[in-house]
Formats: sequence, C-alpha cells, structure tokens
Amino acid sequence: MSTANEQDKNVSEKRNEYSPNNNQVDVNAQFGGLEARKKLERRLLWKVDARMSILLVIYILNYIDRNNAAAARLKGFETDLKLEKEQFPTILSILYVGYILMQIPSNMLLNKIGRPSIYIPCCMIIWGMISCLTGITTNFVGALMTRFFLGFVEAAFLPGSLFLLSKWYKREELGLRNALLFCGNIISNAFGTLIASGILSNMEGKLGHRAWRWLFYIEGALTMSVAVIAIFVLPDFPETTRWLSDDEKALAILRMEEDVGVADAQTKETKTSSWEGLKMAFLDWRVWWMAMSLTSIVIALSFNAFFPTLTATLGYGPTETLLLCAPPWVFSTIVCFLLARHSDKTKDRFFHIAAAYCVGLVGFIIAVSTMNTAARYVSLFLMASMYSGFIVFYAWISNSFPRPAEKRAVALALTNAFSQLGNVAGSYIWSSGWGPTYRYSYGICIATTGLSLVMCYAFRVELQRQNKKLEQQEEEELGGAVSEEQRGFRYIL
Repeated sequence: MSTANEQDKNVSEKRNEYSPNNNQVDVNAQFGGLEARKKLERRLLWKVDARMSILLVIYILNYIDRNNAAAARLKGFETDLKLEKEQFPTILSILYVGYILMQIPSNMLLNKIGRPSIYIPCCMIIWGMISCLTGITTNFVGALMTRFFLGFVEAAFLPGSLFLLSKWYKREELGLRNALLFCGNIISNAFGTLIASGILSNMEGKLGHRAWRWLFYIEGALTMSVAVIAIFVLPDFPETTRWLSDDEKALAILRMEEDVGVADAQTKETKTSSWEGLKMAFLDWRVWWMAMSLTSIVIALSFNAFFPTLTATLGYGPTETLLLCAPPWVFSTIVCFLLARHSDKTKDRFFHIAAAYCVGLVGFIIAVSTMNTAARYVSLFLMASMYSGFIVFYAWISNSFPRPAEKRAVALALTNAFSQLGNVAGSYIWSSGWGPTYRYSYGICIATTGLSLVMCYAFRVELQRQNKKLEQQEEEELGGAVSEEQRGFRYIL
C-alpha cells in the first residue's frame, strides 16, 4: 500500500503528464477515455456533494446561534439584562465587529494549512460553547462580550466554506452549490423560529432558568455535537484529501485547471504566497467595488435579524409570530434553489441578481405603503425571496476572481468581511421608535437596493470590456477569428 506522500507524487505526475496545456496527449487517456472519465467524474461529484452537504447543516446552526438573540428578545432577554435605549441593537451589531476583523486572516490560514475538515469544526465547537455562555450572562457587558467573541469565531465559517466550494467545483457548477449552502442560511430563519418557539413555550422556569436562557444552552450544545461529526465528514482540498483514489484526485485537480486554464495546486517555483494573494486582492479595484455593492445590499437585507419584530407588527402573540416567520423563508429557499440553478444553466449572473432585487423592492414598497395585514405578510415573502439574488452574487464573486487561489481566498473573505459593515449599520435602522410602520427603515432599504443594482450593472459592463479584450488578444495570437473550440477563459456576466 502506498503512503500518502507517494499518492500525492503519483497524482502530481499524472496531472503534469495529462495537463490540458500539454497538446501532445489526450487528457482523458489516463482515465480510460472520454466515457470512462464522465463516469469517474459523476462518481467524484457524488462523493464530494454528499460530504459537502453537512455545510448546509452547519450554516443552519451558524445562523441560529447568530440570530437567537432576536427570538430571546420576545421572552424577556431585554428585560432581564436591564437593557436600555440602543443597547440591544449594540449587542446585535458588536458581533459583526469580530466577524469583520477575523475573516481575511482566517481564510489565509485555511488556505495555508489546507485542512478545512479540522479547522472549520474546531471553530464551530468554540462558537457553540460561546453561545451557551450567552445563556449565563446577567448584564449588558456580559452579553456584549459573548456576542463579540461569537462573531470573532464564526468568521471562519462562511468565507471558508465559499473558498472550499470554489476549490472543488467549476464555474458553471458553483452557483447551485452556493445556493444549496445558503439554503442553510435561509432555512435557519424558518427552523430557527420553530425551534425557538418550542423552547420558549415549554422551557420557562425549568431547573430555575428562564426560557430564553435555555434557548442559548440547547442551541449551543447542538452546534458542538454536529461539529464533532463534521470532523469526519467534511472534505479537505483536492490536493490534500485522503479518501479519494489517485484517479479521482487527479481528475478533481484537472477539472479546476481546465475550467480557467491554470491549476490551483502550484509547484514551489510558481506558488503564490498568502501575502502576495493578499496584496493582489487589495490592489484590485474590482474586489472593492464588489465589496461595496455587497455592503449596500446587506443593509437592505438587515430585516433578517429583525424578522420576528417585523412579523409581530401583524398583531399576533409571541408564539404565533414565531410560527408565521417560517413560511416566507421556506418560500425563499425554493426561489433561491430555482434561481441559482437557472443562473448556472444560462451562465448568467447579473440579470438573475437584478430580478431578485426588483422583487425585493416590490416587497419594501408594499410594506411602506400599507398597514393591511395580508398585504404586509405578502411583502415579507417578497423581501425574503430577495436572498436569491444575494446568493447568486457570491457565485459571481468566485467566478470573477478565479486565480490564483490565494487571491480568491482573500477576495471572498474581503468582500464578505467588508459587507458586514452593512449588518452593523442595519442593526440601527430598525429602531423601535420607527415602528410599527418602519417607514424610514424600508426607505433606506429601497435606496441601498437601488445602489447595489446600479453597481452590479456597472460591474457587468466592466466584465464585458475584459471579455472583449481577451477575445482581441486571442485573435492576435491566432491570426484570425476564434472558434468555440479555441476560445479560452471568459468572465461570466
């Protein structure tokens, strides 16, 4: 039986021999021909998809732990901790300070160690423990500190997961996988409120603790339990995963090289350092443009953290309010899946993002223009479905900064970290003083959605310009028109 180092050497030799840049051989020959390769590729994707599915469960728990303070507010959290004025919004927003600070270093570290199966679950265990500790806090300062460190550790998950997906899936496969990942985010809004409803309704006074404290204890313990399982399920990167055969590993690496013409796994002579990747991302104005556009839409999506509060304006009690929160997010999950799938199929990003944003705008306009109960509940469905454009946006980021991997890791972390400023600002635009209509809040959401839409269109124009430039370069090199077979890398619009 060969050792792990010998297997890596065999994979490297195969990849070099059958590289798509080597025109002297058929790249499918090592796999037994085209049909055999297709069969192997289907098996490889099935294996990876099955293991990646645990990310959806982790994301559900990630958002439940992040947003359970909003549910706890309905059952005495604010009163018991004697919170005043803007202290509750501050507790919500402080999470994003730690979240912003840690994302870029976390992704750089993840790319360097190459073991997400260890790194992500370990961070998960820590944030589950911190979530439990929130249940024993007795004042504003204690809650503030636990929320800060919760964000600091949770920062490892989303950018790390997006980077992990981008290491395994080709550009036309990534939108659907991102959508499935973010479905965990959306479903958490439905499941989270249902779980919270059950705990808050049945655990009041158990063992001498308030129900909202049990909410943090139970959900934090659940997170830690799933983290232990994730250690044995999550894949690492193609070049560091041990449970693939040599052929499967070689194919996984080759697929990504064929996708953009450059391999993710580089030799020591050509490898880009983490600091070089950081510099490349920071000096690329397009990364900052996408980060600002994402920040703008995150402000509009800040209603997510206050969804129970907005649903409560319909006039129902705490239990009914939490139950009514679920259907809009179930609907949103279905829309996200269908939109992302169609986006991958048509290889289009902008128009799918724009369609989702426009639906959200209609929801905001309905909410701000009427106090009719049925109309306002419909507006919550439209607002929640806006998340589908947000999900396609993340796939667009991965597509637009494909190589080198070190730059992509920082670009994903930078855009996501910077966008959390939108969550900080968003924590303050839903002031109870603006309720129950929240007219000014919805007005801000309409403005920031419009800004993000304009910035996305400008980015699409820039990518069109880059594609035309790439086409002209190929025509010059080949001395004439470029056929579909000769066509190289193009940005997805």
